[in-house]
Amino acid sequence: MRLTILGGGGFRVPLVHGALLGDRAEGRVTQIVLHDLDTDRLSAVARVLAEQAADVPDAPEVTVTTELDEALRGADFVFSAIRVGGLEGRAADERVALDLGVLGQETVGAGGIAYGLRTVPVADDIARRVARLAPDAWVINFTNPAGLVTEAMSRHLGDRVIGICDSPVGLGRRIARVLGADPREAFIDYVGLNHLGWVRGLRVAGRDELPRLLADPALLGSFEEGKLFGTEWLRSLGAIPNEYLHYYYFNRETVRAYQRADRTRGAFLRDQQAGFYDEMKRPDAPALSAWDRTRAEREATYMAENRDAAGAGERDADDLSGGYEKVALALMRAIARDERTTLILNVRNRGTLAALDAEAVIEVPCLVDANGAHPVAVDPLPGHATGLVCAVKAVEREVLSAAASGSRTTAVKAFALHPLVDSVNVARALVDGYTAVHPGLGYLT
Repeated sequence: MRLTILGGGGFRVPLVHGALLGDRAEGRVTQIVLHDLDTDRLSAVARVLAEQAADVPDAPEVTVTTELDEALRGADFVFSAIRVGGLEGRAADERVALDLGVLGQETVGAGGIAYGLRTVPVADDIARRVARLAPDAWVINFTNPAGLVTEAMSRHLGDRVIGICDSPVGLGRRIARVLGADPREAFIDYVGLNHLGWVRGLRVAGRDELPRLLADPALLGSFEEGKLFGTEWLRSLGAIPNEYLHYYYFNRETVRAYQRADRTRGAFLRDQQAGFYDEMKRPDAPALSAWDRTRAEREATYMAENRDAAGAGERDADDLSGGYEKVALALMRAIARDERTTLILNVRNRGTLAALDAEAVIEVPCLVDANGAHPVAVDPLPGHATGLVCAVKAVEREVLSAAASGSRTTAVKAFALHPLVDSVNVARALVDGYTAVHPGLGYLT
């Protein structure tokens, strides 16, 4: 089975490769094609993968290419993890927004819109090529903003593109762990959009254990989300929000924390990863150990500004193990081998949430088999959550429209309608700022 990884020079690719090395069953991935436009990054990641596989018999064959069509032909699965504009672009997204007093996070608010406007045209082109060159391939999208990009690609690939994210998995794992349950035996009632969802129940052997957690302040405050949001707010919601909702519920505090920071998250990752890739230019550098050291630092500092704003302290060691590669592997296994499983994924709504149309991509539990991912029926969201989901989905639709039309007016509308952008004049200034620093937004007129 052939897996093509777009963004193959990306820092997190060894996580996927490491997960694949442990898969010894029939129908496993035997060929990996890494595609990237940066040959130095491709070379660095290929060295890490070679060291990972040094003592593994029958490890997948790894090849690299800068030619997209070559990478796609013959693929059974395409894993999309591209970053249009690189980490330099992410750092610029954050800085332009913060200079105007609004959030510039990678997937939330102004930064997410800017990233989407740069990424959607590229993702659209990739989807068209997949449909032409590998029509039977399944596309697994991790490119951010994951829900928005998956919806853009679904317009060409239908249900053969599925978005994944590790945030719901990590959240469910933490809740199960604090309740003393095995995460593998728990059903997580999670509903929303990517980076905008809520756990409303956690069922073990048919019993919902979430009320027990919400009723115990000590237990509720003992894990990441309890520290981040505060037990009083979680009990008020009657649910456990995805950590990215901290940007909405505590926006002023988070923006101030980001403004006080020495560097934005994007600037930190840009500088940190530049150090790794520079080190890999030395032929004698130990690739795997250098990568692992850089990865550990990356994960330990994840959402550090939010935890600072909330006084949540250091991240628990148990939360530093990633997870998206495990979701990707479980998804590929379920489809390739018809190993039926339930995963939280980004898929087309198909009537699951009545407040949204059938084509809207949402993030919900899905039953996965050889025919793809099928969203599980869920109860309606409460009014406050429905309102936020509908508002953000409306913004995503304006981003898709702006990317298709090249309309600057529509791009301004996308920014202005976002709940975390508080002024049409700020929206106009954001578009001016982003088009000035990103050549890739030159299509907006």
